[in-house]
Amino acid sequence: MSRRALLGAALGIPLLSACAGFDTSGAAGAGSVGFLSTQFTPVEERRRYEQALREHLRVDVAYNPVEAGVFATTIRSQVESGRVGTGLVGGLHGHLAPVADQLDDVDDLLADLTAAGYSDEVLDLARLGGATAKYVPWMQATYVVAVHRRALDHLPPGVDVQHLDYDGYLRWAQAAAAAEGRPVFGIPAGPNGLHHRFHQGYLLPSFTGGQITTFTTPDAESAWEYLRELWAVTAPASTNYDFMQEPLARGEVLVAWDHVARLVGAVDQRPDEWLMVPAPRGPKGLGYMLIVAGVGLPRGGAERELAEQAIRGLSDPALQVETLRQNAFFPVVRTELPTDLPAGIALESAAVRAQQEADDAILALPPVGLDSRDAEVSQVFANCFTRICLNREPVRAVLGSEARTLSAILGELRVPCWAPDPVADVCEVG
Repeated sequence: MSRRALLGAALGIPLLSACAGFDTSGAAGAGSVGFLSTQFTPVEERRRYEQALREHLRVDVAYNPVEAGVFATTIRSQVESGRVGTGLVGGLHGHLAPVADQLDDVDDLLADLTAAGYSDEVLDLARLGGATAKYVPWMQATYVVAVHRRALDHLPPGVDVQHLDYDGYLRWAQAAAAAEGRPVFGIPAGPNGLHHRFHQGYLLPSFTGGQITTFTTPDAESAWEYLRELWAVTAPASTNYDFMQEPLARGEVLVAWDHVARLVGAVDQRPDEWLMVPAPRGPKGLGYMLIVAGVGLPRGGAERELAEQAIRGLSDPALQVETLRQNAFFPVVRTELPTDLPAGIALESAAVRAQQEADDAILALPPVGLDSRDAEVSQVFANCFTRICLNREPVRAVLGSEARTLSAILGELRVPCWAPDPVADVCEVG
C-alpha cells in the first residue's frame, strides 16, 4: 500500500486577489481565476497559503475557502444555471465526489503532468469511480502519533515505539499513567476534534479490515472494547481537546494521535524532545487514513486557460513543498524534501512515510460521496465513542443502535463503499 506520492515545473506570480470582501460565489475579475476551496479555512492557514500562491504562481488567483456544504451548493448552482464565475475548485476527495458530474474531465491535463510522478493509487482516486479523471491531485495529509521523549521511560518491555501495536500501546498508556500518577495519553475528543477519524480510519480498519461493512461484527465489538480499556488510561480532559498540539505543548499529555497539521505546533519549539511515529497496528494490519485533496475544473468555468495554468503551477514541487512547510499538507508529486523543513514537519514526514509504506498498511478514506451528510455519518462514530467509552453502555447494544442510524443515512444516499471496505455500488452496513 505504498503512498510514495511526494512532488513538476515551477511557475512564479503576480498579485493574488483573495482578499477581504471576496464572496462565496468563487467568482473573480477578468484575467483572474476564482479558486473555490474547502481547504485552509482558518484565518492563519488561509493567510499563509495565499502568500505561498503569491510567491509561486504566475496566475492571478482569487482564493476563497468555504465550508463543504457551501462548496457543493455553489458548484451545482453555477453549473446548472450556466453562469459559472468560478474557474477552479479544490477540495478533499470526499468533497469532490458529490459534484463529479459538474466537473470536466482532466485526463489531457494529467497527461501533460506525467513527469510530476503521481502515484497510481492517487490517480485511481482522481477518477471518482468513473472511467476518466475528474481532478488533478493537489496535496495529501494523514494522522500520526506524537511522543514526548519522557514517555519513552515508561515503555513496557518488548514494546517498540516505532512499530507499535494496539496491545503494546495500551500497556504503554497503563504504565505511563501509573508512573506519572495520572493519564498522559490523549486524543482530540473535543467538540471540534477529529477523534471520529481515529475510529473510522485507524481503530476499526486495524481490528476489522473495514469501516462500514464490518460495523457490527465481533471484530468491531473487540475494537470498541479495546478502546474502552484505552480510554480508562487516557487523559479525561481529552473531551475538551480539539487540537492535540496545545495540550502536548503544555505538558498535559505526553503521547497523542492527531492530524499532522494539528500536532506540528507542539514540536517546533523543542524538537529534540519529541518523536513522531506511525499509528499502531491491529489484528488485521496497520489501518491509516489518507486525506487526498484535488483541484478540478467546473463545467463552463471562467478563465479556463488560466485555470489550467494554475493547476500546472499547483503541481510544481516548489509550491508543494511550501504548502508542506506552511500548512503541513504533504506533496502528491515526486520530489526530494528539503533539509531545512521546520523540525515538526521533518519529524512527521518520516512517520508518514513509515506508516504508508508498512507491509501490512490498510488504506482508509474519509467517507466519500455523502455531501452535506458527512457530518451525520461521522457523528455516528462519535456517538459510539460517547456511549461506549464515556457512558459505558454495552458495546453490542450501542453498535446495533448506531448501525440502524447509519443504515438509514446510507439507505437514503445509496452511495458506493469507500476504502477499506470492498467496492460495491451501494454501501451497506455490516
